[in-house]
Amino acid sequence: MFAGAHTALVTPFSEFGTVDTEAFRKLIDKQFDNGIKGVVPVGTTGESATLSTEEHRRVVELTVKQAAGRGLVIAGTGSNCTREAVDLTQSAELAGADAALLVTPYYNKPSQEGLFQHYRAIAESTELPIILYSIPGRCHIEIEVETVVRLAADRPNIRAIKEAGGITERVRQLRAALPDDFEILSGDDALTVDFMKEGGVGVISVASNLIPKAMADLTTAMLENRISDAEAINGKYGALFSAFLKLDTNPVPIKAALGLTGECDPRLRLPMVQMSDEKVAELKGTLESLGIL
Repeated sequence: MFAGAHTALVTPFSEFGTVDTEAFRKLIDKQFDNGIKGVVPVGTTGESATLSTEEHRRVVELTVKQAAGRGLVIAGTGSNCTREAVDLTQSAELAGADAALLVTPYYNKPSQEGLFQHYRAIAESTELPIILYSIPGRCHIEIEVETVVRLAADRPNIRAIKEAGGITERVRQLRAALPDDFEILSGDDALTVDFMKEGGVGVISVASNLIPKAMADLTTAMLENRISDAEAINGKYGALFSAFLKLDTNPVPIKAALGLTGECDPRLRLPMVQMSDEKVAELKGTLESLGIL
């Protein structure tokens, strides 16, 4: 179901601090016009932590409407409060989303049993396919392999995991422990090829906001076992992937890049702030070297 490249959409903001719906619609069109399989609104890259509940629901509804069946809409509906995650997931289902992406609860640091009960309660509340989202660098906990196995066995609509821990060996462990139809997606652009070599089926990408065709082509090449073609794409954009990681916290660099290309205002919501002029200049140089600018 989730094979291919999916874009973790930024949420563009206007000069008044509201969601820039025109820029957002154009960004969604760009994704599907360039072969992206699905889009993920209001995830980490979409600054979900600083959107109000009303805005969160509105962005999902807007995404579903603009996607118009051209690909999957995977709504970010995670929270560190299980009740809120249930509510957001049910709202996304009513809005017409195709699936939900649920990050591990942040700040609380629940046990593995707590994670199991959290995801089980959400899965029981909806018929949407669910993608677990493990990102220990932000949440300081990971969904252990055993817990993923328990969840996959307990709730058939828990269908996949976005693995953003940066460890290829963990993908190997997950693939060995899980049923063949349980899908693994990379949460790191630079590791997509390595993860897919170990049994992953695609990526939820930040870079594809900017370079959707390249990321779509990369995952297609891997799925068709054209590994050298995928590695060539990965090599070409390696400097860009590195820049997005080292210059600042996501989504600061990708918004800066989209600002440089004129696709959306680079503004963010506090406590996130824009990069320094020096870092923007460095990013601009990378984009110019790749022919993006």
